Amino acid sequence: MAQAFVNRVVLGNGMSDEHVAFLLLALNLIAFLTFWLDKQAAMRGEWRIRESTLLWIAFLGGSSGAVLAQQIFRHKTRKEPFRSQLLAIALLHLSLALFWLFAPSAWIGAAFRIIVRLSH
Repeated sequence: MAQAFVNRVVLGNGMSDEHVAFLLLALNLIAFLTFWLDKQAAMRGEWRIRESTLLWIAFLGGSSGAVLAQQIFRHKTRKEPFRSQLLAIALLHLSLALFWLFAPSAWIGAAFRIIVRLSH
């Protein structure tokens, strides 16, 4: 399965740039709305979304939406270790995006092939 991911996404045999952009936009919108829903529930004293769920949504690609919502709604801005974990996820995503944008394409393919081999 991981090899199929590398072949389709990393090596360019699958998702176009537009598909990736749409996917990231959707994930960030989901993250933003999830933070908003949790903030609304917190203000009403209702059932809350687990922190691990919020962090997973951010980790899966919604870190920008999560950080934006955190700041706009002033939600979980002082809660540790949540705040530090979300920041680490956002920095990881920023690092990956910079690598993706500026590294030669051969490096990106090689990096993913190494990850696939290590995962077996």
